Amino acid sequence: MPRTMLNDQHWSKLLSIFRNFDIYFKSNLRNFVEAILYRIRTGCPWRDLPKEFGSYNSIFKKYNRWCKNDKLMKIFKLISSNADIEWVFIDGSHVRAHQHSAGIKDQD
Repeated sequence: MPRTMLNDQHWSKLLSIFRNFDIYFKSNLRNFVEAILYRIRTGCPWRDLPKEFGSYNSIFKKYNRWCKNDKLMKIFKLISSNADIEWVFIDGSHVRAHQHSAGIKDQD
């Protein structure tokens, strides 16, 4: 089983949020959310999701439906408005631009 991100405390908070959006608890709902988090964390293609999460095609279709209905954006906005900032990490890394990038201008 791949490493999961949600502990039981996080999951109980998510369930209460899901109820507000008329998302009903089904046996595979937690696996679906974990699959999305896994894909975001690793950047893997949908087809490379571990089998333990379920059918990658079903996960992709449901994810696509939720995106089209703005469910994921509404859930994200609700969660981010009540963010727990007890632990905040600031990263000092930076990204260098290509040496020729400063000379490129918008061409309308």
